[in-house]
Amino acid sequence: MTTTIDAAEIEKFQAMAAEWWDPNGKFKPLHMLNPCRLDYITTQIAAEFDRDLTGDRPFAGLRLLDIGCGGGLLSEPMARLGATVVGVDAAARNIPVAQAHAMQSGLEIDYRHTSAEDLIAAGEPPFEVVLNMEVVEHVSDPLTYLTACHDLMRPGGLMICSTLNRNPKSFVMGIIGAEWIMRWLPKGTHDWSKFITPDELFDLLTRAGLRPEDRMGFVFNPVTWTWHLSERDLSVNYVTASVRPD
Repeated sequence: MTTTIDAAEIEKFQAMAAEWWDPNGKFKPLHMLNPCRLDYITTQIAAEFDRDLTGDRPFAGLRLLDIGCGGGLLSEPMARLGATVVGVDAAARNIPVAQAHAMQSGLEIDYRHTSAEDLIAAGEPPFEVVLNMEVVEHVSDPLTYLTACHDLMRPGGLMICSTLNRNPKSFVMGIIGAEWIMRWLPKGTHDWSKFITPDELFDLLTRAGLRPEDRMGFVFNPVTWTWHLSERDLSVNYVTASVRPD
């Protein structure tokens, strides 16, 4: 398959690989956002597969793919909840960081330096759940990439996909605020022209063969320095849930 990896985008994250688990480092925004992301992800998985989140290892028996896993900020909690996790990343330097931290945490996670397209070419068995968080805005061809994600899911499988909206507010918050003023991320980490509106993403997901079922915003409160989910405000960061039809 034609790869959707954008070499220039990958190099940005290669340079930051060693800082994945530093809550005050270059990935501070993700550490701050992670509880909110996990709230949405776990709720959607539990609803789709009828799992009780109060039980022990509620995601046992679910095979989960974390695309663009980075240092494992989402892979690790998914493994703790009982899922069989495969974490993949196109940035080679991220994988040993993720592997070392999983070992220190006593977790068994299958981390690989590869891509969605290469997994398909290798005949990877399908997954019940695909996490596709803050990746689609970094690929060269979103539709081809999302189609590959579809092909990695079993019928009835669930994909959680998050990205950034494209509008003046997202430029101010996501580029000027996060990169230029707060310096949470190095300048140039994001290309605003590659941001995707919620309607555009729903259209792409549908064209890729998926059925979008939900979308919500991740909203940052600058007073409390916390994130929360919002049904109304998808103006900057947002997340979607879609299913591969049976």
